[in-house]
Amino acid sequence: MFDFVSFIPRAIVQGIPLLFGCTGETLTEKSGNLNLGLPGVMYVGGISGVIGAFLYEQSVGSAGVNGFLAVLIPLACCLLGSLLMGLLYCFLTVTLRANQNVTGLAMTTFGVGFGNFFGGSLIKLSGADVPSIALSATSACFKKSLPFASNLGWFGKIFLSYGFLAYVAVIIAFVCAYVLKRTKVGLHLRAVGESPNTADAAGIDVNKYKYMATCIGCMIAGLGGLYYVMDYACGVWSNDAFGDRGWLALALVIFTIWKPNVAVFASILFGGLYILYLFIPTGMNLAVKELYKMLPYVVTIIVLVISSMRNKRENQPPASLGLAYFREER
Repeated sequence: MFDFVSFIPRAIVQGIPLLFGCTGETLTEKSGNLNLGLPGVMYVGGISGVIGAFLYEQSVGSAGVNGFLAVLIPLACCLLGSLLMGLLYCFLTVTLRANQNVTGLAMTTFGVGFGNFFGGSLIKLSGADVPSIALSATSACFKKSLPFASNLGWFGKIFLSYGFLAYVAVIIAFVCAYVLKRTKVGLHLRAVGESPNTADAAGIDVNKYKYMATCIGCMIAGLGGLYYVMDYACGVWSNDAFGDRGWLALALVIFTIWKPNVAVFASILFGGLYILYLFIPTGMNLAVKELYKMLPYVVTIIVLVISSMRNKRENQPPASLGLAYFREER
């Protein structure tokens, strides 16, 4: 029989980085900014947290790690690194009005190169025999779950066996959905994404909303990179190990029709598809296993096809998505 009790927790752990990335990118795109640099932002968020954790562990030693500082320092470094990436993107696309597609792709390349450079440097500083570094003491603080979860059987394993960042991801997604749908700030943000000319004429500061949404979105997405390293990978950093999760998070934005609350469930679905091949017996047939590994990408292609056929306006992206705003043309 299919072991759902083991499968669901692993699907959730796989999906949390996608949820962080999808929520952050949804917030960004609601302002009209198309940030294809999301994979680079998540990569920078991950390596920034690793740098902070590495320097802290080196200064106090693994035995002297304080749990609060072990969480606070990587978290602050991650948010700072992601914020700087968001500011860089906004400066280029909002202030200088550079092409958003080209800027985003350049930032993805930059982010991966930045992460690999500093990751390789830390590996050399640590003197490791393998091309990776392990921050096990810091990771243990991030992975710590509720102490009574193991006593609640399948319920505890499915719902209560995760580190705090997993619950933070769900809370942020629902808060963003509420803000976008129910608040004045959300209304202004959606107005900027739909028609910046009209929003500007109504007295809304278009550039301020674009900067705020993009920077906050990048900080949320950066937490996905930190979660991947500290929780999913147990504190082990290896260059280029993050994979294509950033691109899947971008596809997830379209799949969820720009609704962060829907992303909570969609990310678990994508996370499950990502690891499904581990739970379906394929014997020694490697070809079948590789076909199962293709599932997330096949679903992504199907989603993109279906999304292009949608006719309802509420299921469409913001009207000004990817377009620079020139106030002089108003």
